[in-house]
Amino acid sequence: MTMPFYVTPEQQMKDRAEYAQKGIARGRSLIACIYNDGVLFVAENPSASLNKISEIYDRIGFAGVGKYNEFHELRTAGVRWADSTGFRYSREDVDARSLANVYAQYLGTSFTDGGKPLEVEVLVAQLGIRNKPTKIYHIAFEGTITDETRFAVLGGDSETIRTRFVAEGDDVTTLGITLQRAVRALSGPDRTLPAADLEVARLEDLGNRRTFTRLSDDLVGQLLA
Repeated sequence: MTMPFYVTPEQQMKDRAEYAQKGIARGRSLIACIYNDGVLFVAENPSASLNKISEIYDRIGFAGVGKYNEFHELRTAGVRWADSTGFRYSREDVDARSLANVYAQYLGTSFTDGGKPLEVEVLVAQLGIRNKPTKIYHIAFEGTITDETRFAVLGGDSETIRTRFVAEGDDVTTLGITLQRAVRALSGPDRTLPAADLEVARLEDLGNRRTFTRLSDDLVGQLLA
């Protein structure tokens, strides 16, 4: 009878974390940032149909990096949770913090008990209303939630992009200025990202019920010019 190969719990968790981090790092990066009128999402994504950024509920947006099928499954589950919560209770009971907790529980369970950790990072953002401030919650692959005060960077070389974004200063007043800063941080000094290679969306109250809108390539190009 052969003895099973023993791995300490610490080593097992370390191996799982390295596996998930490598998968996430292979993906292109994404930035979400709070500006004067709302939240801007900017992702390096040349695909016109495989979206990294989407709407969850009236004032709640979602973004994910890593394996597309895995964060798309999380997005779908979030939409179902929001719809059922709003139907059973009230629309005001659907908020980004509660949704972030749902995602954190699912990712944490998958990381510790599942056959394979999910190779994803996600964030949820909520546009503020009345006495509720605008919020961004970043949920890591192992289920850790971070309440981001101004912006969040997901995927790819996130630390380098974060450093570049911070080095630009605190001028995130308008949509155009915020977009320019985000694109410069994503592209770096050695390349240029055209509008066609970007996926851009925003949460902003424009007087309609829906606050989530996608920015066309033409509009992105004008704002970057």
